[in-house]
Amino acid sequence: MISYVTLGSNDRVKAKAFFDATLAPLGLTATYADDEMIGYGPAGGETQLWVVQPYDGLDATAGNGSMLALSASTRAQVDQVHAAALAAGGRDEGRPGLRDHYGPNYYAAYFRDPEGHKLAVVCRTPA
Repeated sequence: MISYVTLGSNDRVKAKAFFDATLAPLGLTATYADDEMIGYGPAGGETQLWVVQPYDGLDATAGNGSMLALSASTRAQVDQVHAAALAAGGRDEGRPGLRDHYGPNYYAAYFRDPEGHKLAVVCRTPA
């Protein structure tokens, strides 16, 4: 259903450092980068996340109620991504753990990037 997602950034150098560290545990790397945008995806695969300078030239802002959820294969990856995000300058929005109200195996963590965008990383497999 979703082809790709974009997140606005006012400082792509800082954003690249953050997302390089945060997405590494998921096997996602920068597949493209220039002064206006950075694209992330799996090696040899489609670029699925773009961190961009807004096309209209206005400042990037985080959308209230918007959140990007990333898939993890294991609960350990959830833990690793959350730790990497915080170490790279992100803000905690919910430590890794089970969220039984979303399902019996819903293990997730939540954080904000340096621009204020809310992200989640989710694993739905049993421990």
